[in-house]
Amino acid sequence: MGKTSDLTAVQKTIIDTLHKEGKTQKVIAKEAGCSQSSVSKHINRQAKGRKKCGRKKCTSSRDNRTLQRIVTTNPFKNVGEIHKEWTAAGVSASRTTTRRLMKDMGFRCRIPCVKPLLNMKQCKKRLAWAKDKKDWTDAEWSKVMFSDESMFCISFGNQGPRVWRKSGEAQNPRCMRSSVKFPPSVMVWGAMSSAGVGPLCFLRSRVNAAVYQEVLEHFMLPAADQLYGDADFTFQQDLAPAHSAKTTSTWFKDHGIPVLDWPANSPDLNPIENLWGIVKRRMQYARPNNAEELKTTIRATWALITPEQCHRLIESMPRRITAVIEAKGAPTKY
Repeated sequence: MGKTSDLTAVQKTIIDTLHKEGKTQKVIAKEAGCSQSSVSKHINRQAKGRKKCGRKKCTSSRDNRTLQRIVTTNPFKNVGEIHKEWTAAGVSASRTTTRRLMKDMGFRCRIPCVKPLLNMKQCKKRLAWAKDKKDWTDAEWSKVMFSDESMFCISFGNQGPRVWRKSGEAQNPRCMRSSVKFPPSVMVWGAMSSAGVGPLCFLRSRVNAAVYQEVLEHFMLPAADQLYGDADFTFQQDLAPAHSAKTTSTWFKDHGIPVLDWPANSPDLNPIENLWGIVKRRMQYARPNNAEELKTTIRATWALITPEQCHRLIESMPRRITAVIEAKGAPTKY
């Protein structure tokens, strides 16, 4: 037989109903399928109007609303800062109580999502671009070679301040941090298609038009031969100054390589960004001691990327475009 706290809602209803009819506790226990002591305790508890036992709460509903307002107003504060502000408002509670109540309210401490900074003009251009490409098939996207640069840090532990948010608030602008520049470290250029990845290029200096054209000559062209052979392809790049320079455009024309038009500040549309994310997650427990060890780790991890992974990412392009259209050009979760 279960304890009083183990009684189901059905059992409690049966006990209440039969007790009102004047039945004895022995009869009620038999009908409800529980012990007579459980019936007695439930009836006594109901008679006293006592729903549950335990220590009285040290905060009121008003105190709890104050705490929720503090967290919602500035979700990037840590527990200590939130607790200090809450107690300064006249609430007497421990730090443990503060954390527990925040958890009861549905707040969880998470690493914030990062979104690109977009103005209204850029959003409109993204939307127009997405509408223009919405009918592209997987076969058409498989002919595109996606490229990008990415920064890799020696320390992967420092991911910035965390944010207090509830379930489903990951894309809430209030819970996101804006990203403009990567922290200085090893910069890597890479390319991918639905057939796999090309060779990596570690950039030693600031990327200007001349440096970028050397990367294209010595790394992009070999990647194209590796991934496409003699087949035609379209090259994708973002609108970085070195990419959009006149001399770079001339280089592409001289080599007969078409370049895909691309909206500004749109990493969420580029599947290679997800590939960089995969590489960095696999390297999160690596602890290189210097830049050379970091490069070795990046090369080894990049070599583990399979064509199947690349193909799945390329297949996500129609979904990315649909998401941009639904968001009216605003940043998406990709």
